[in-house]
Amino acid sequence: MSLRNKTVFITGASRGIGKAIALRLAAEGANIIVAAKSVEENAKLGGTIFSAAEEIEKAGGKALAVKCDIRFEDQVQEAVDKAVEKFGGIDIVVNNASAIALLPTEQTTPKQFDLMHSINVRGTFFVTKACIPHLKKSSNAHILTLSPPVNLKPGWFAGHVAYTLTKYNMSMMAMGWAAEFKKSNIASNSLWPKTTIDTAAVRNLLGGEVLAKMSRTPDILADSAFYIFSKPSSECTGNWFIDEDVLAAEGITDLEKYSVVPGAKLYRDLFVD
Repeated sequence: MSLRNKTVFITGASRGIGKAIALRLAAEGANIIVAAKSVEENAKLGGTIFSAAEEIEKAGGKALAVKCDIRFEDQVQEAVDKAVEKFGGIDIVVNNASAIALLPTEQTTPKQFDLMHSINVRGTFFVTKACIPHLKKSSNAHILTLSPPVNLKPGWFAGHVAYTLTKYNMSMMAMGWAAEFKKSNIASNSLWPKTTIDTAAVRNLLGGEVLAKMSRTPDILADSAFYIFSKPSSECTGNWFIDEDVLAAEGITDLEKYSVVPGAKLYRDLFVD
């Protein structure tokens, strides 16, 4: 299934995994909606919706940069309306935007708890809801949510209950939408990395340079997303995908090119046994 001229709405696409997916799909000729908050560059994070849009255009796609804080449904609706006005519809939604605070219960503040739930859960839900009427008109509609397989082992809750709740909520929504919109031929899947990914979150919040060097680049998720979207929506739905498994199904087992440091021992990501 060709992605040329398909319109992709990506939350949090100004940097990291979201931008990597945007650039990969842009290389296939897709139209990308860069829906994110960053209009001025943060030195620690890097990138804005405008710099990402410029890179997307250079990669071969068309881009629309829209300032959008997905906590607010009026901003979400405005971003969706602008996307449809410019490109005529929406074929794919990538729920990438997410907040993280890996803290035990006693150290989690109400502000952190509410932020994660308002972005990861509420934001993901209402972004998808706003796009559904347009996805129903697409010939190959996909929803992809960046969240893990639901793993109920207590160890994945201990240490960061609030964060785990929100990511599993995202995964459950992905599975629910697969069933809810199956008759409309809208696919819904989640995608998660087997190893940690070199992003601003890893460098600034989790393990710094040491963990970054034990990680893979966001390109592995971008390539995985590409293969998922290349499948017919009627056939590829209701999966909690792991990036390595997606690539293995395409016959790609040599993943060395994705390592930040070739040959380095890789650190397994959260929620993956």
